[in-house]
Amino acid sequence: MKVLVTDPIADAGLERLRESGHEVVTDYDAEGDALLEAVSDANALVVRSGTEVDETVFEAAPNLVIVGRAGIGVDNIDIDAATDHGVIVANAPEGNVRAASEHTVAMAFAAARSIPQAHARLKDGEWAKGDYLGTELNGKTLGIVGLGRVGQEVAKRLDGLGMDIVAYDPYIGQERAERLGAELVEFKDCLERADFLTVHTPLTPETEDLISTDELELMGGGYLVNCARGGVVDEDALAAAVENGTLDGAAVDVFADEPVSPDNPLLAVEDVVVTPHLGASTSAAQENVATSIADQIDAAFNEEPVMNALNAPSVDESAFPRIRPYLDLAETAGKIGAQLLDGRISSVEVTYEGDIADEDVDLVTASALKGVFEPLEWQVNAVNAPKIAEERGIDVTESKTMQSEDFQSLVTVTVGNDEESLSVCGTQFAGDDPRIVRIDGYRVDAIPHGRMLVARNYDTPGVIGFIGSVLGDNDVNIAGMFNARRADEGGEALTVYNLDNHVPDEVREELLADERIIDVKYLTLNGTDE
Repeated sequence: MKVLVTDPIADAGLERLRESGHEVVTDYDAEGDALLEAVSDANALVVRSGTEVDETVFEAAPNLVIVGRAGIGVDNIDIDAATDHGVIVANAPEGNVRAASEHTVAMAFAAARSIPQAHARLKDGEWAKGDYLGTELNGKTLGIVGLGRVGQEVAKRLDGLGMDIVAYDPYIGQERAERLGAELVEFKDCLERADFLTVHTPLTPETEDLISTDELELMGGGYLVNCARGGVVDEDALAAAVENGTLDGAAVDVFADEPVSPDNPLLAVEDVVVTPHLGASTSAAQENVATSIADQIDAAFNEEPVMNALNAPSVDESAFPRIRPYLDLAETAGKIGAQLLDGRISSVEVTYEGDIADEDVDLVTASALKGVFEPLEWQVNAVNAPKIAEERGIDVTESKTMQSEDFQSLVTVTVGNDEESLSVCGTQFAGDDPRIVRIDGYRVDAIPHGRMLVARNYDTPGVIGFIGSVLGDNDVNIAGMFNARRADEGGEALTVYNLDNHVPDEVREELLADERIIDVKYLTLNGTDE
C-alpha cells in the first residue's frame, strides 16, 4: 500500500509504516496540481494542518482508503467529502494532550511571574528586579472552560499545586468532575470566581468569541490563558482588557489567524505572553501522534476498527440503506434534547421501537450522541462515541423493543441530569419524511430542519395569537406550527414553530415578559445560519 505524507511527522511514525510493509512517500511541498498528481495513486494520506484536503483531493484519489491527521484539529479536511467518497478520516486526539496541558501550566506561570518580560530586559542588560511583583498560584482559584481531555489534565496538575478548581462544562458528569478535584459551576460563576481562567474548547459556531468584553469584565482582574483554539477568545477585547487593567495579564498560544499578523493587538500589550502555537510542540507529542496515525492506517488497510475514525460507518453495507434515514433524525433529536434540557447532561438514553429495533443501530446511537455532544466536542461516530461519553462521565444506554403503539419505527433520545430528564421522539413517514413526534411527552408533528421555536406556555386563550403577533411584528415568518397539551384546558402546553427567519434575543425576551409564557427556546438545526 502507498502512503503519501505531505506534512512533516516524526520519524517513528514513518518507520512504523515502513515496517508494516507499506511504501512511504514524503512530499512536503505538494500543493495545487502537484498535490492532486501525488495523491492520484495513494492508498493513505497523512497530513497535519498545512495540507488542505478538499473535494478535489478526494476526486483525484480513487484508491484512497484513509486520511490521517497527525494531531487533533481537522479544520483542513472536508469530512463530508471524505464520507461521500468512502474515505475514512482519523485523527490523533490523545497524542498531544500531555504536551498541551503542560504548556498551559507553563503559560500560567509565565504570565503570573512576568517571566518573558523580565528575561528580555535582563538580556538587554537591565536589572529590573523592582519592576515585577508576581502572583502565586497556590491558594488561587483556577477556572476551566471545557473539561475535556486537556482540561482534565490541567485540572490534575494545578490541583496538585494547591489551586482550587472550578469548571464550566455542561457535557461532563458531576462525579467525573469531583474525581478531578473540580467543582462544576455555571459559565458566569466560573468567570467571576477565577483568578486564573484557562480555555479548553474546540472552535465551533457556538464557541467563537465565547469570551469577549462582557465576559472579561466579569473576571474583575486575574489572568486568562488560551492554549486551545484561536477565535474562542476575542483578541481585540482581550488586548484591551489587559491594556486598561481589567485583567492583570494573559497568555496566548493560539490565534484566529495563523501565522499571526504583526499588527495583531495582542503583540503590542506588555502583559500578554505569546507563543507561536507551541502547545503540541514536544518530541514526545509528535512521536505519539505519528505512531497513532500509523497504527490507524494499518487498521484501515486490514479492515479493522479505526479507533479515532471521525466518519467511518460501523454497519454492514446491506443494512445501511435501512438505517440511513434515521441518522439525521437521531442527531437532530439529540440536539433538540440537549438544548431544551435545563442543566448539565449526565445521561443519554436512545430507545428504538418497532422495525428499527431489528437493525444494527450503533451508528444511529452515535448520531444521537453527536447531536448531544456537538457544541463542545469533535465529531462522534460509532467508534469513538462511547469513549467520549466515558471521558465525560456520561452514562449512555441503548434499548430496543419490537412493539410500537403508534408508529412503524420510533427513535427516542432522552437526555438527563441529576434532577430531571427530557425526551425527544422521531420517526420516518412514507419515503424520506422525518418528523419529531413528541417533545417532553407532548405530541407534536414538527419538521426537524431549519429554524425552530419551542414555546412552553399556560393553556389560556390568546397565547398563540400573542406569540404569532410578536413574531410577525419582528418580521419572523411562521412556516408551520403544532400545539399540544398534556391535560385539560388551563394546564401547560407546548408549541413548536418552524420558522423562515432568525429570532433575535430581544424577541425572545419580549415573549418571556408575558406572564403566560413559561419558556421559549430558539433552535437552529442542520447547519442553518442564524
